[in-house]
Amino acid sequence: MTAGAEFDRRSTALAEVARTRDGFAGLVLLGSASPAAAHRRDEWSDHDFFMLAHPGAEDAVRDVVAWLPDPDRLVLVAREGEIGFAAVYDDGHVFEFAAATAEELGGALATEDVDIPVDDGPAATLIAASQARVRAAPPADPANDARLVLVKLLIGVGRDRRGESLVAGQFVHVFAVTHLARAVRARIPVEASVRDGIDPLRRFERDYPELGAKLRTVLGAPIEDAARGLFGLLRDTLEPGWDAFPSRAADVVATRLGWSA
Repeated sequence: MTAGAEFDRRSTALAEVARTRDGFAGLVLLGSASPAAAHRRDEWSDHDFFMLAHPGAEDAVRDVVAWLPDPDRLVLVAREGEIGFAAVYDDGHVFEFAAATAEELGGALATEDVDIPVDDGPAATLIAASQARVRAAPPADPANDARLVLVKLLIGVGRDRRGESLVAGQFVHVFAVTHLARAVRARIPVEASVRDGIDPLRRFERDYPELGAKLRTVLGAPIEDAARGLFGLLRDTLEPGWDAFPSRAADVVATRLGWSA
């Protein structure tokens, strides 16, 4: 069986669960799990989905081991918060999903790449509201994100110099990079971008191959060297010709960290 056929078989099995089990209200396939985004799938694509419950059936739907397809092939089931779950099969395939009522998913965000193979009432309304929430989100503020890159780098390097390398890495490799990616996307929009639409780092390398390659190189360095490399990429990529760039703040951060030279 081909990888594509196996992926579709698992989607069909999930739909059968949602269609036949008492208390189940629907199934929503998200992102590359939806047929609309099947062209984006590769060997690392997983199943992201919502398994919906009717009110009062939350416990039954969250008893995920009782209904996950191919239970004899499961090697891991883990819980992420109250309604989130992850499962891994013996071939390494991953399910990441929420098992909840539509009301519990009231703050969810969804892009256009969704499919609703089973809907016993709430799914279409939930997704329409989730997509509207994404469209109604305030526009990105790249100047604010650029300022936050500087803040995260300053804090991260300080933590690293104090000897707190684990939390320092979080500030540099996660927080600063995320704000940089968000600022870049707002200042240098990519036509027909294939990004996820919610997480600015998703498919960043495809949308900005040159900058993505530079980021990968920079982030492979020790923490302070990575921070200084990110600082340079921030200025080189966004500062020229942009009056709103926080140039004075960048100079202060460089001086405070001894990077002025």
